[in-house]
Amino acid sequence: MAVNLQPLADYVLAEQEEAATKTASGLYLPEKAAEKPKLAKVLSVGKDVKEIKPGTKIVYKGYSTNEVKLDGKDYILIKEEDVLATVK
Repeated sequence: MAVNLQPLADYVLAEQEEAATKTASGLYLPEKAAEKPKLAKVLSVGKDVKEIKPGTKIVYKGYSTNEVKLDGKDYILIKEEDVLATVK
């Protein structure tokens, strides 16, 4: 997927995973009750990012993102230092 947004320095551009709409027991959650996930898929990285590559799934600090809307899609920009882990 080509995104016309290139992060600078040590920023990571990612796309958030969708919030769950149903619990493990099968109950449906109203939109307001659904917790935003702290998982995202990396789309591109700035030139100073050392350990994260595009295509990687990451766990990040929820309060440290900058949300961007471009061409009708929502993206997040995160500093590399605010990425807590990668998902294998």
